[in-house]
Amino acid sequence: MRRTAPEGHGPVRFGPPLPEDGLPVLPELSAVLAAAASRGENEPVGGGQALREAACGYWHRRGLPCRPDRVAAAPGSPTLLLALTAALGGDVLVPRPCAAWWAPYARLLGRPAFQVPTPPESGGVPDPYALLETVRRVRAEGGDPRLLVLSVADDPTATVAPPELLHETVEAAQSAGLHLVSDETWRDTLHDPHDTVLLSPAEMVPDRVTVLTDLAGALLPPGWPAAAARFPAGEDGDGLHARVLDVLTALDARVAAPVAAAAAYALGEPEPVTARVAHTVRLHALLAAQAHSAVVAAGALARPPRSGRHLYVDLAPLRPALNAHAIGDAQELEDFLTARLGMPAPGGHRFGDDLEAPRVRLSTGALVAGSDTERAECLTSPAPLELPHVHRALIQLKSVFDDLRDDAQRWEPPR
Repeated sequence: MRRTAPEGHGPVRFGPPLPEDGLPVLPELSAVLAAAASRGENEPVGGGQALREAACGYWHRRGLPCRPDRVAAAPGSPTLLLALTAALGGDVLVPRPCAAWWAPYARLLGRPAFQVPTPPESGGVPDPYALLETVRRVRAEGGDPRLLVLSVADDPTATVAPPELLHETVEAAQSAGLHLVSDETWRDTLHDPHDTVLLSPAEMVPDRVTVLTDLAGALLPPGWPAAAARFPAGEDGDGLHARVLDVLTALDARVAAPVAAAAAYALGEPEPVTARVAHTVRLHALLAAQAHSAVVAAGALARPPRSGRHLYVDLAPLRPALNAHAIGDAQELEDFLTARLGMPAPGGHRFGDDLEAPRVRLSTGALVAGSDTERAECLTSPAPLELPHVHRALIQLKSVFDDLRDDAQRWEPPR
């Protein structure tokens, strides 16, 4: 990747983290963590009984019943995906673009990660025909594709794949003999849950799908790493669960005991947690809608955000302005916008897109940056977008993109 290594922009060590919510930690969560801080014993590999039972309850409330002996917990989704990839063997297929951390774990194990295009309406789930063609081509060249990683509520595009597309893709994956890992980290962050249908692949093919949930999506701060995997029913699920525990044991990948206590509390979804999640989702839905309006008004392209705390922007229509600023690829665009916006703007190449494509992911969490008091006020204010520090951040975002629009019009060649 051009320019990345010499200037410290490595795709793994300097890759973008999950988008944060920018808010103070829920006091009830802090209290649970503090109460468990005196626990010095290790949490078992794969998670203790209380944590796994809480995860089962969480999934049962979402129509995905499971047993504690079919659940494994680890300090973050990357560890679980690494263990799953090692346990399943073979080559990996991912949509393009995809979460920045998916492909590196396959490469770390010496496995190719083949990218499959997504359809125009949403990201996270590959086009079914492109998937079958990619599998055919890889096998014809001597490859061994076994695993497809997908996400119905997607990072980086913030879209939610429609059920009909998911059905077709899952059927294609099943016909190709692929095991699916469904990353459902963002499923609890739907901006309009009453108007958005989210279907898990595990509801369609219970014996071929492992569900992965990182609690940093909605339930825990990202600095308290915890994630859980729900394994499929049947003998295949038994064997996969056992092999994953072997890998986690070799890595000594345990959730810290205080974090495990907080995770179990959060997965139980008591009223303070559900209220915080609802307020957080509402806030970030408002921020994402404003950010989307700003970038589209400036002439950039972006799918309307439906979930999460981010927005994926294509600045190809503003190419004359980018050329005037000597921006020739996504890395240079990342550097430029990060400096101008005063917030991270990782380029699309971080997510598997072409380096030449001028795309970036913007995170709405950066728009609420301020003191603890200011950030907490965002949750209680009836008009959070009018708070001074949020208003300033939105004005800055709009100003930067309006300037690019004006530059593009100035430098556009006459027709």
